[in-house]
Amino acid sequence: MDLRRDVAREIARIYCRLSPSGIEALSEILVPFKYSKGDVVLPEGETCRHMYFVERGMVRQYYYKGGRDVTEHFSYEGRIVICIESFLKQEPSRLIVEALENSRLYGIPYDALQELADENKEIELLFRKIMEHALISSQVYADSQRFENATERYLRLLNTKPEILLRAPMLHVASYLQMSPETLSRVRAAHLEESKKERSEKPSTES
Repeated sequence: MDLRRDVAREIARIYCRLSPSGIEALSEILVPFKYSKGDVVLPEGETCRHMYFVERGMVRQYYYKGGRDVTEHFSYEGRIVICIESFLKQEPSRLIVEALENSRLYGIPYDALQELADENKEIELLFRKIMEHALISSQVYADSQRFENATERYLRLLNTKPEILLRAPMLHVASYLQMSPETLSRVRAAHLEESKKERSEKPSTES
């Protein structure tokens, strides 16, 4: 229970402050899961019955289109994994969730969350805050794909979520950025060259 309480505190710290009783209530419905690298957390066609908090590791959400898999989202420590439509409607998901690293997740079950939110205003607010965060994140990602070029998309990821570039396979990163691996390689190389040039042109502070 202590580990679950620690996770509940961390969820509250990130998304919405809870009282000690709210943290206790949340901790009581958390379900721990462990996955090895390559394990499928949620198969295509299954209903998303939990939203998951990543306590350790990294996972990705993806789907198949035209015979290839397309990465839609990455989650790592301190972030929520949720297939929003499937979770809210309790219907089968077209998305797949896969562990990219050995991962420890804590699930928040749909039924238990709904029941708890009905009787606890703090948990209701927490649920709303988590959903707001997920929806805004999805909108920001969608707008990036619509309005930014390849270099701008790469730099946004580098500046906001560098962990993905450090830890996720480049094939999946390229898919997430909606570019080919070759384009991603060129964009990265050009950025490194530009950064190197800027450093060389910076005036020296040595006397």
